[in-house]
Amino acid sequence: MWRMWQTFDPQRVLAALAIFLFTLAVLIHFILLSTNRFNWLDGPKAGPAAMGVTAQVDPAAATPAAVVAADPAATPAAVSQ
Repeated sequence: MWRMWQTFDPQRVLAALAIFLFTLAVLIHFILLSTNRFNWLDGPKAGPAAMGVTAQVDPAAATPAAVVAADPAATPAAVSQ
């Protein structure tokens, strides 16, 4: 192992290693910043808008069974009033 350091200059090898690791770290951070999940600066972006017609619910058309399902504390007697 000691002969390897006679062939290569340790100062240049360590400098090249430090530059390589710093470049790799910057590259990984920029890749993470370009994703929606791991962007810690802007936060998650809103998804694309849904295409098509959205369903509109009529609140007057709610049945008592739907009200009971939505509110388990409500009793059938309280719903019919």
